[in-house]
Amino acid sequence: MGNKLLTRTSEKHTPKLKEPEEYRVILLNDHYTTMEFVVEILMGIFHKNLEDAHRIMLDVHKKGKGLVGQYSWDIAVTKAEQVHVKAREQEFPLRCIVEAA
Repeated sequence: MGNKLLTRTSEKHTPKLKEPEEYRVILLNDHYTTMEFVVEILMGIFHKNLEDAHRIMLDVHKKGKGLVGQYSWDIAVTKAEQVHVKAREQEFPLRCIVEAA
């Protein structure tokens, strides 16, 4: 007799896949970074259209911070680092933070 492999699938034992956690990327206001540069960052790094970029820039300017978007951890951290690199290249102190959504 040959060995027979019995497999039985059960709904009770099906592993549940959970959605990846989301993280918010938030730009912080400072008194030196130009509004034009913030719009440039929002359009270039975060792929916002001009209208959305302008709205977020005004939130940053008037409220002290602006929500840019929600992403998985890796994407959020990568985008935040891209902001910091671009800001340093232009000698702006623009900062952003990543926080759990």
